[in-house]
Amino acid sequence: MLTDVHQHLWPPAFADLLRARATPPRLDGWTLHLAGEPPFRVDPADHDVAARARLAAADGLDRALVSLSSPLGVEHLPPEEAAGLLAAFHDGALALPAPFAVWAAACVVEPDPDAVARELDRGCVGLQLPATALLDGPGWQRCAPLLDVLTRRDKPLFVHPGPAPAAPHAPSWWPALVPYPQQLHASWFAFRAFGRGRHPGLRVCFAALAGLAPLHGERFAARGGGRGEVDFDVFYETSSYGTRAVDAVVRAAGIDVVVAGSDRPYAPPVIPDLGADAAVHALRTANPARLLTGGPHSGGSRS
Repeated sequence: MLTDVHQHLWPPAFADLLRARATPPRLDGWTLHLAGEPPFRVDPADHDVAARARLAAADGLDRALVSLSSPLGVEHLPPEEAAGLLAAFHDGALALPAPFAVWAAACVVEPDPDAVARELDRGCVGLQLPATALLDGPGWQRCAPLLDVLTRRDKPLFVHPGPAPAAPHAPSWWPALVPYPQQLHASWFAFRAFGRGRHPGLRVCFAALAGLAPLHGERFAARGGGRGEVDFDVFYETSSYGTRAVDAVVRAAGIDVVVAGSDRPYAPPVIPDLGADAAVHALRTANPARLLTGGPHSGGSRS
C-alpha cells in the first residue's frame, strides 16, 4: 500500500471546539492562535474532508495517516481541557473516509493508558506524542505507561514536534526551523539514552528525519558515546526534506528505516531521487508497512 505516514486534518467538531476557546490554542474564524507562534491564517480547504480525499487520490495514496497537530499544545493542556478536544479529534478522524487512517493522541500531563488502549481498539494505527514530552529521561519515564500499551498491542509510536516556545521578533519560519528540529533531535537522543532500554520491542518513528539527529554519529563516537548498530525499529519520516537530507540519513541509518511523509497541508509531498525505483518503493510502501505491522527488515545490521 502506498502510504503517507504524516498528514493533518481537523474534523469539524474539533475546529469548533478550538473556536470556543478563549486562550491558545484557539481559532478565531480561520486564524490560529498559539502561545509561541504568530497568528496563522488557515486555509479552510486544508481541512475540507472531500477536498483532502481527492488530493490523496491524486497523490496515488492507498493510505494517509492523519494525526493531531502537536504544536497546537492540546496534549499539554490540563486533562479537563484536553479531554473534549481529544475526543472530538478521535471521533471525527476515525470517521474519515478512505484512504485516511489515524494516529491516536494523548494528554501527557496525566497520562491515561486506558484511554490510549480504547483509541487503539477503535482502530487507531498507533500513538503520536509530542517531542516536548520526551526530551529527557523523566519524560520517557512519565510516558512509559502509554508506551507499554503500544508494546502489548504491537503498535508504533510517532514522535512529532510539540509547541514552540515564544520567540519575540522572530520571523514566521522560526518555529519550523529552530525549535521543531531541536525538539526532535533531543527526543531521539533521549530515546537512545533512556527509552530503548525500557521499551526494547517498541517501534518508533520520528517526524522530519528526527531533526537530522542520526547524522551526528561521528560526533557521538568522538565524544565517547559510541555509534553502535542501527536500531531497525527506529524510523525516520521525510516531511519537509528532499533528496540531499534523505540521502544523508539513508547513508547513516540505511534505507530500511526511512518512511515517506508529507506533513500535508503544511508541506507538499516530496519524492527524493535516490537513484532507484526500489528505494522509492521502500520509502512509500515496504517501510511504512513494517513500521505499522512489524516484520523483518531487508538488510543486515549496520554500525
